[in-house]
Amino acid sequence: MRTDTPITVYRKDYQPYPYEIPEVDLSFDLAPESTEVRSIMQVRRKADAGNDAALVLDGEELELVSVAVDGQPLPPERYSLTGHSLTLHGLPSECRVETVSRCRPDANSTLMGLYVSGGNFFTQCEAEGFRRITWFADRPDVMSRYRVTLRAPGQYPVLLSNGNLVAARALPDGRNEVQWEDPFPKPCYLFALVAGNLTHRETRVRTASGREVLLQVYSDPGSETKTEWALDSLVRALRWDETRFGLELDLDRFMVVAVHDFNMGAMENKGLNIFNAAYVLADAETATDANYEGIESVIGHEYFHNWTGNRVTCRDWFQLSLKEGLTVFRDQEFSADMMARGLDATAAASARTVKRIDDVVALRAAQFPEDAGPMAHPIRPESYQEIGNFYTATVYEKGAEVIRMQHTLLGEEGFRAGMDEYFRRHDGQAVTCDDFVAAMESVYMRQHPGRDLSVFRRWYRQAGTPHVTVKLEHDAAARQCKVTLSQECAPVGVEKKAGPDYVKAPFHIPFAIGLLDREGRPLPLRHEGQVRDTALLELTTESQQWVFDDIDAPPVPSLLRDFSAPVIVVYDWTDEELALLSAHDPNPFARWEAGQELATRQILALAGARQAGRTLHAAPAFIAAWRALLTDPSIDAAYRARALALPSEKTLAERMQAIDPPALAVARDFLRAELGRQLQAEFRAAFDANQTPGPYSPAPEPAGKRALKNLALAHLMAAGEHEAQRLARQQYEQAGNMTDSLAALGALLNYGHGEYPQQALAGFYARWKDNPLVVDKWFSLQATARHATVQTARELMSHPAFTLRNPNRARALIFQFCLNNARGMHHPDGSGYAFWEEQVLALDALNPEIAARLARALDNWSRYVPALRAPMQAALQRVQAHEGLSRNVQEIVSKALEFAA
Repeated sequence: MRTDTPITVYRKDYQPYPYEIPEVDLSFDLAPESTEVRSIMQVRRKADAGNDAALVLDGEELELVSVAVDGQPLPPERYSLTGHSLTLHGLPSECRVETVSRCRPDANSTLMGLYVSGGNFFTQCEAEGFRRITWFADRPDVMSRYRVTLRAPGQYPVLLSNGNLVAARALPDGRNEVQWEDPFPKPCYLFALVAGNLTHRETRVRTASGREVLLQVYSDPGSETKTEWALDSLVRALRWDETRFGLELDLDRFMVVAVHDFNMGAMENKGLNIFNAAYVLADAETATDANYEGIESVIGHEYFHNWTGNRVTCRDWFQLSLKEGLTVFRDQEFSADMMARGLDATAAASARTVKRIDDVVALRAAQFPEDAGPMAHPIRPESYQEIGNFYTATVYEKGAEVIRMQHTLLGEEGFRAGMDEYFRRHDGQAVTCDDFVAAMESVYMRQHPGRDLSVFRRWYRQAGTPHVTVKLEHDAAARQCKVTLSQECAPVGVEKKAGPDYVKAPFHIPFAIGLLDREGRPLPLRHEGQVRDTALLELTTESQQWVFDDIDAPPVPSLLRDFSAPVIVVYDWTDEELALLSAHDPNPFARWEAGQELATRQILALAGARQAGRTLHAAPAFIAAWRALLTDPSIDAAYRARALALPSEKTLAERMQAIDPPALAVARDFLRAELGRQLQAEFRAAFDANQTPGPYSPAPEPAGKRALKNLALAHLMAAGEHEAQRLARQQYEQAGNMTDSLAALGALLNYGHGEYPQQALAGFYARWKDNPLVVDKWFSLQATARHATVQTARELMSHPAFTLRNPNRARALIFQFCLNNARGMHHPDGSGYAFWEEQVLALDALNPEIAARLARALDNWSRYVPALRAPMQAALQRVQAHEGLSRNVQEIVSKALEFAA
């Protein structure tokens, strides 16, 4: 029998907690094998709770030592204890509840609660990890002020917790003791503790109001040189939030701590952010341009949570997108502004578009498949079995798009007014997504009397990606163009249980459109007395029409400019129209989109030819369009690198009736090689023109040049260009930064010949074997190589540097192979699925949260070609039947089998 039976939690069943816990005093006597925690809670029964309401406290993997009320031991008949709860009965309306418990940090492989990593103590409490530290009401709507005392032996000289340091002393027994006090009420998921031997980099800055605050970044001794970028990013984030949103740091200090064993990217604990080291440590030799960009983004994200998540938090976990979707939008805007700063208007627009492209690529690769699969859910889910499974692309990335649509509808000034109103109403509260929309709606209604955001709210309660069909009709006599938008969104996931008659209500979709003439010139859009280059059409019903005047000839539409809504556009452009848009659309995002559609059509045609056993040929018109992009002097290197990047296999898979990953992989490889052969001179010119001599800088301009140069190198290597291997070898041996080194090594590993690629791979490991983050890159490069098989993955797992217990290492090898190696994972013999099954179960025994994320690799199994579908289903069924499966994994595989796409 299973030992971990899933229980479904429903949003509709939410009930307020019957007690307030305004003050909490925690004392920790830290030891790896047994840490004792004394908790003193001031407890007050709410007026609307019954006199007999019990105080139910959550706890897991805890040893209860004692429990007392107002200083008196509580007799056993006054409380009940289970493996998951401690329930106290017959309490007075106000009292002091004291518990003493013990936990085992060194045995905690889940990395939730209090655990040991690298000999140091760390915590992770979101979503429900605090219950593994002490008995408490582990839910986000219980907000308390915390005073924390930490005591530890001398080998742990750094003792940190939330808020401000109020006392420190040496104890007679040789231990150290410190006290921290957080002046702001917070839910327990924002609690944090760090204890260990750490070094730090710091700076002091003055806030907008003139207060001096201390910013610190902690890491392992010897890594001080790798935290400069993180600290600088923190300063930039602080300044940006003051300028863009008028939000100031509210504590005397703000700390970031790097840890190598961490389930997430980072955590926004109040004033003490704990980060995966991958998002803190960087220097030119060991970090890529993408690493630098990621660090800046994640530092910003967690800092911005100080207001959007901490000062105003979630009432319950169904409201997770309230903080995450909003804060992802904020970090995206921060990154875009950082990329554009100091540039002229044209260059700044291009830089911001590069960021927008990257975000949309990520959304389409991860969230669109999620919306179309068994785990489909609204950004505010209606139910869950394990909340850890709902830290999803839908909640985060689609949640950010829903926030962005509100920004689009209100404009920058209106959105800022809505944010100000949100904080005015709800500072210090635990609230809902509806509360946020209501604040925005108050501004929208002032801007548009008689209208509201009632239809817009459907984005929060309906799952799936809407399809918007566009129809253009030109009336030559009237010189008018009629644009008709129609929307539909099919039932997905659990919605299918509603039956064949289930129909979703229309969404409120801001749809940005432009028109070009047949020469590629933009047409002014005249509608109801207004003239614009881009019209924002608000589609709120199943179908609506708009008429634009003074259009002499049938135009070419530029649709969903800047990706104004997370929808799929249905419009039958000709290839010639797409080529025209790719060359001339004044909206840089729409221009990129046109090229991607051309490439998508080409690759899908090649995949179809491969499935049918036909010879593969690239269309001359496509090659010509790519040549035009590659040689256009008006576009900068960063934008050109995105424009020339072929669509990902995950994005392409969404366009296949039956997904065939090997066919897609062959088609993309063929097209990359064919482009390299036919545009050899142009790619070589791009490679030569985009060298970045001199000291390394992660700034957008040199990073863009490296991106274009390394894309050119990959195409030349794929084509077998006779000098390409020499160029790749030369770049690898002379590279002064990790971006160029890793790009050259990857090109050699995938397309090189002879003994040198393997020699280079061995040399890379020998040089960087003592740097865990670079070793992760080494594993990932091999796991995703074109020729990597299950045998390759197994051999790498036997390498002395590999361990399943470290999430970063598991992600670097196992996740990369299962999620990003189409040929190896989806080999017709089913070996990839057997490997997946084996690793999911192995991880589940150690860390169910990480195991559940790997389990999602087979979410959409039912959409694959029959030859692959059957072994995928069998692997899922075997995992589902495994005795003792965690709630995390059980929910994923059960939904995959029950709600097959």
